[in-house]
Amino acid sequence: MNFKAAFTILILLCFCTSSYAIEDIAKITLDEAINIAIENSIDLQAQNIDVQIAKNSIKAANRLQNPSFGTYWNMGEAGSGNPHSIGISQVIELFKRKHRKKSAQASYNVSEENAKYKNFDLKMDVREAYINLVSAKSIVESLEMEEKSLTELNRIVKLRYKAGKATETDVIQANISLNHVKTQLNTARTNIMAARFEFNSVMDTDPIYDSIVETFDDDAGFTKLLTPSPKSPLPSFNDILALAEQHRFDLKIAQKEIDVAKNNLKIATSQRIPDIEVSAGYLFQPVGMSDEGRYLNGAYVGAGLTNIPLLYNYSPEIKNAKLEIEKAELKYAAVQNNAFANLSSAYEKLVNARVNLNYYTDSLIEDSKVMMKTSKKNYEEGKTNDLTSLIVIEQSFRSIIIGYTYALAQYYSCYINFLREVDVENLDDIAQNTTL
Repeated sequence: MNFKAAFTILILLCFCTSSYAIEDIAKITLDEAINIAIENSIDLQAQNIDVQIAKNSIKAANRLQNPSFGTYWNMGEAGSGNPHSIGISQVIELFKRKHRKKSAQASYNVSEENAKYKNFDLKMDVREAYINLVSAKSIVESLEMEEKSLTELNRIVKLRYKAGKATETDVIQANISLNHVKTQLNTARTNIMAARFEFNSVMDTDPIYDSIVETFDDDAGFTKLLTPSPKSPLPSFNDILALAEQHRFDLKIAQKEIDVAKNNLKIATSQRIPDIEVSAGYLFQPVGMSDEGRYLNGAYVGAGLTNIPLLYNYSPEIKNAKLEIEKAELKYAAVQNNAFANLSSAYEKLVNARVNLNYYTDSLIEDSKVMMKTSKKNYEEGKTNDLTSLIVIEQSFRSIIIGYTYALAQYYSCYINFLREVDVENLDDIAQNTTL
């Protein structure tokens, strides 16, 4: 087998493999993508393990001290007349267990809130990746429409050239415009592949899934992408701010970390309280060890204080615990300030994205279509021979269509970022808690 034949077979095998790979790709809705991501997420599984660990730590913190077992066995003449003993002792902590348990419970609350936060963040990541994939497909669709339009224009120019109504320069100019769009189309198709890989990466899967939504279409597209129409009412910033203070995970986590720090201070302070140790056991003297020459037996009980803070009073631990409270409160204030700034920015960007998108749909697109259709018709009918102006209009129309696609993508992206700052999954959650 020569080199050319082997190379040809290799190319055919590659195409066959690619075709099978494409058939294996499953198209899924956004809701399905979110469910797959939650099921597959390694980070989420690890966070859920942390929650279980924190839950077990509550039981560990509420533990009782294990008892101690001991015996004293007297030997030799020195032990004569002294009893042997077998007994048990138990340390009873005073005012410590409840503080440890409360601290562990507070830590569990933090861990649980972190798990909810990660779950929410994952959903937003999937939505963002899904929209980026649909956006990449929409760009390709816009460029394919432009390619089709320029191909038709190229055909018209060639017919006019044969009829002596257009110059060779016009033909070259039309070819250049068409080929330029083709290069953009190749790049845009590559961007779809990159967006699909990123989409599957967010879901922690092999690249086997694709969006069932192919392009940004009419209002039904907003529903499919779990996004309200840009013409729907938007709550006021003050209403959203009040809701964000209740829902933001970072604020709730920061507040719970203050609770942990306060409970840790109580634990440190309680170390100054001595513990009680009680003991009881059995005493006996064998015949050979008894002064009376007979077997004697009895019992003993005892009590005492342990861990008396005389040599060390736990002052460093208490001071550090107070500093931890101060640090946690400062962190809460910082998170609160950042939350306000980020929410303000996200809200303004969403409002601006809505305005821009509505401007495209209300006037720009329709006006451009009319201008493009009229100019092409005039050129085709010979009412004008200015191909350069027609190509400029064509490019302007293409720019507006692609700009509209980017405006849609920007609106979807701004909406997701807005939800991230409020920490709710959709605008309905906001509407239900505010008065519009």
